[in-house]
Amino acid sequence: MNKKISLGLALALMFVITAVTFSITMIFSRQMFSTTVTNVSQREAMYDKLSEIDSYVRKNYYGTIDETTLNDYISMGYIAGLSDQYATYYSASQYAELQQENAGKLVGIGIRATRSESGFIQVTEVYPDSPAAEANIKAGDLIVKVNDIDVTADTYNDAISEIGGKAGTKLSLTVRSDNKDREISEITRRVVVTPTVYPKMIGTAGYIKIVDFNENTYDQFKKAVEDLIGNQGAQSLIFDLRNNTGGLVDPAIKMLDMLLPEGTIATATYRDGSTEVLGTSDANCIDKPMVVLTNENTASAAELFTQALRDYGVAKSVGTTTYGKGVMQVTHSLKDGSAIRITVAQYNPPKSANYDGVGIKPDYEVTLTEDQVKAFDTLDETTDPQLKKALEITNSSTLLTQNTETTTTEESAAPEEANGETTTSEETPAETETQEGAENQTETTETEPAAE
Repeated sequence: MNKKISLGLALALMFVITAVTFSITMIFSRQMFSTTVTNVSQREAMYDKLSEIDSYVRKNYYGTIDETTLNDYISMGYIAGLSDQYATYYSASQYAELQQENAGKLVGIGIRATRSESGFIQVTEVYPDSPAAEANIKAGDLIVKVNDIDVTADTYNDAISEIGGKAGTKLSLTVRSDNKDREISEITRRVVVTPTVYPKMIGTAGYIKIVDFNENTYDQFKKAVEDLIGNQGAQSLIFDLRNNTGGLVDPAIKMLDMLLPEGTIATATYRDGSTEVLGTSDANCIDKPMVVLTNENTASAAELFTQALRDYGVAKSVGTTTYGKGVMQVTHSLKDGSAIRITVAQYNPPKSANYDGVGIKPDYEVTLTEDQVKAFDTLDETTDPQLKKALEITNSSTLLTQNTETTTTEESAAPEEANGETTTSEETPAETETQEGAENQTETTETEPAAE
């Protein structure tokens, strides 16, 4: 039996629905309007205050205003006011240097250096195919004079700055080797590729030290892994991320894709609660025992690298608890060539919780003595207890894997005993080692913590 709704009732229902819809819309609109008005009012107050300061200064300031410097400091103050410990404002020249750094390049003579006890510039590394290498400068040498600057504890920073400069320009150095001074009358600055990956074999283990994550790191890492395994027969891999403060996210994700089985590598959670997958791994992976070395200066992308390997159960970590930076920054270029970097999201490892402010506790906690920390750059597999522990783990894992493979092969080749009876034995598996903008503007995703 069909029931008909009267025209009056239908009109009444339509009125009620319309009224409810209108009320909800009005409430939402009022909230949006209030928020917008508040934001507009706050921005107007900020602009009014800045205008008041600017007006007074321009009328009364005795000195001369450098407009570029003034604008840089205004922008710098805005970013500082965010209370974001990782936020930074870069002037146009600073941003150009940052882009070069992220690209894995520098302009100079191609050295890594530190201050010696006597205040000289002590060369700790000479980059391959660099002006310094061509000038026969070696690690351990002291630079005692740069152009007209005699290097002392007081002039050290000036001397370091003097070494940098534009590509194609020249400088002179006095280099001390074995207590003998050598004059280099002319050495030409140029763009030098910065090495970030240092591989070598230690016994049967392939050891790879990663000091940074920049645009060159993936290619260097891929080459190192393929050489260690394919050419030198590495049976395991040790990744040394101690004192690696992070860098760019993308190279770290590409490196992890080489090592991990199929699945998510990292995700980002933004202020609105939305989640984005930053990278995934395909089914191709490296099936070798792996260990990661960490310490309190292992941060950011280096922490993601560590925890992703642990989340998939393909590596253990050795050392001390990491820095604890699980937030992601974006560097956004501005129209005048300057840039800002702000925190935009938390980034998360594949399966475990975010570690921001907490750090990653290692599977095997091994600390260094004060003397070992001071001599860190000179430690090796015989004097570095953290590295020794890593080698112990990889060696035992490799031996276990080899024994398992041998047992399996023998069982497959000879399934029958001498008495003619077929026997079946349980195979022992190898132990799993667990544990936006205007034209020409760009954005770079970074994870590197602010300089200490």
